[in-house]
Amino acid sequence: MRSHPHTGPHARPHPHRRAGRALVAALLLSVLGALAGLPSAGRAEAAPTAFVHPGVLVSRGQLDFTREQVQAGAQPWKGAYGQMAASKYASLTRTPKPRSVVECGSYSNPNHGCTDEREDALAAYTLSLAWYVTRDSRYARKAIEIMDAWSAVITDHTNSNAPLQTGWAGSSWPRAAEIIRYTYTGWPQDRVDRFKTMLRTVYLPEVANGSQSNGNWELSMTEAAIGIAVFLEDRAAYDKAVAKFRGRVPAYIYLATDGSLPKAAPGSGLDTRDEIVRYWQGQTTFVDGLTQETCRDLTHTGYGLSAISHIAETGRIQGQDLYPEVADRLRHALGLQSRYERGETPPSWLCGGTLRDHLGPVTEVGFNALHQRMGYAMSHTQALTEQSRPAGSNNLFVAWETLTHAANPR
Repeated sequence: MRSHPHTGPHARPHPHRRAGRALVAALLLSVLGALAGLPSAGRAEAAPTAFVHPGVLVSRGQLDFTREQVQAGAQPWKGAYGQMAASKYASLTRTPKPRSVVECGSYSNPNHGCTDEREDALAAYTLSLAWYVTRDSRYARKAIEIMDAWSAVITDHTNSNAPLQTGWAGSSWPRAAEIIRYTYTGWPQDRVDRFKTMLRTVYLPEVANGSQSNGNWELSMTEAAIGIAVFLEDRAAYDKAVAKFRGRVPAYIYLATDGSLPKAAPGSGLDTRDEIVRYWQGQTTFVDGLTQETCRDLTHTGYGLSAISHIAETGRIQGQDLYPEVADRLRHALGLQSRYERGETPPSWLCGGTLRDHLGPVTEVGFNALHQRMGYAMSHTQALTEQSRPAGSNNLFVAWETLTHAANPR
């Protein structure tokens, strides 16, 4: 489902013309780089020499823009902040519930600390945003209390959902830690170091090697891995996460240019049509923007698309813009899923004519990057994003993205 570019005297440049110019520029840079003995400029493999902080999902510039809009009473940011401030995650009386071993079975059964961990991590992030917008140090201190409570106790994640659970909680922790560590002076260094040790020993080993389960698992795990790598300033972990991202995204979102079948993720072992079709939930007709989990349900698809957007956003902040590599896949996926989320009846060839569940609050980051910054027309995604504002939290690893990313130019 291809979007049509804007038309008229104030239209953005046509995406394909933009892409063409970008390709020419990249080729010229590559040639010049080769002549100079430099690595290719179009697809830098190395992590940043100096990491940018705060730099996981939201940058200082983006935080400043958010604060400016809220302080000015501008919409939708003022309403989005009010929604966040009224949520349970912003409570200054919250009591963290850490435990040594978090045990999560399939669909969180059993649930021994799973909800507590995810929600405490989301609370730490929420409180860090509230601190930045208001400069009320009570929010920062509460965020620190939660992070310190967990870093003092947790040692492991167990049972079948351990990798996904670690990915979800491990995506939120470094967002909070980045904001507090680099914008507030009251987090003692020994506690910062203990939190780093927690991320390095409890979280990173669980998520760094990815997963051959449904794609949202590896994408969420990779989101955690890249965020942790930034906070730890671990260049090897960062590079490994980017490599996982580059292998998984083309295997999660289909484009017609892939051929008659979707790509298989590296190491998946899927090498026959039957295996690939089975992995794609039995779907046999493939169109631009279809995801590996579309025919499973829109909720898990939303997890995958959100993680892709978050990883690309963190990479962009760190000076390694991954969006151009995934822009066509992500814009088509957001557009296709948005059509049916808004109520359009799916054709009979698509998932048997029935799509289940809902995407959740997952479109703001990708829409802002692709439409606002890169100039792609995304009419279905735009309509869904604007009608869903302010986007709240999915209570897992997505939270307050209208506040942080709606029309954020920085």
